[in-house]
Amino acid sequence: MSVPATVPRRRLGRGALMTLLLLAPPLLWLGVVYLGSLLGLLQYGFYSIDDFTAQLVQTFTWATFASLFSTPSNLDVILRTLLMSVAVTLACALIAFPIARYVALLRGRSKAVWVVLVTLPLWASYLVRVYAWRLILAQEGVLSWVLAKLHLTWLLDGALSVPVLGGPSLSSSYLGMFLVFVYVWLPYMILPIQAALERVPTSLVQASADLGARPFQTFWRVIFPLSLPGVAAGSIFTFSLTLGDYIIPGVVGAPGYFIGQMVYTQQGTAGNLPLAAAFSVVPIVIVMLYLALARRLGAFDAL
Repeated sequence: MSVPATVPRRRLGRGALMTLLLLAPPLLWLGVVYLGSLLGLLQYGFYSIDDFTAQLVQTFTWATFASLFSTPSNLDVILRTLLMSVAVTLACALIAFPIARYVALLRGRSKAVWVVLVTLPLWASYLVRVYAWRLILAQEGVLSWVLAKLHLTWLLDGALSVPVLGGPSLSSSYLGMFLVFVYVWLPYMILPIQAALERVPTSLVQASADLGARPFQTFWRVIFPLSLPGVAAGSIFTFSLTLGDYIIPGVVGAPGYFIGQMVYTQQGTAGNLPLAAAFSVVPIVIVMLYLALARRLGAFDAL
């Protein structure tokens, strides 16, 4: 009686050992290289810079984090980045949903073509796309030329005259930066929503119609609630990527700093590694809180 019980146990032990051996290299890479370097950077947030010698003082202190939240210019950077991330996430969700719904309903070759079209921008280099948009949005760029041909220059002037959002041109305004962010991260919102919509049971939609619900009622009470995990999953990408990006704000947009730029500047030219580490903590904490909220919404089920 004991032989049949020990054989599966031995097989289970060998299987667990093989799994552990296979997972060991990536776990070591993640634990030592990634988390180790990240924790090594973050520990500098608890150090400070001597005001007279500009030397690093390796004594534990909360002064750097206190200055991060007590200095108005630093708070402006955090607030500016957070508002842009929220705006980009909302805009991507609004634009992506109808596209994802349309692609989810397609079948065969048409669906493959649309999936390729959605992911096509990701095939090009990130820097190429950003600099291409800078040329498009420049004062004498493609967009200005097209609007001039259509006698819609007044529309562009009106958009650029909006306080805070506008500027001399789209390539040097928050509005232009917003457009580039939405374009670059939009595929990351479409794909999770499409995956969530494809999982909506057709029987539920048919049952809703059989019970007399109008198409909008079916969408609002059946399709949309079931697609929320996909929206939440897409928002993880768009929100976190916007929150940590420093290239787009440096190439397109107004001269105001974002969190990623502050990290890059403080650890580089400014030489203030403690403040750079303190700034690095901000998106980490925000994203962790956001991930906890997304997990409650079932976002990871749509990934």
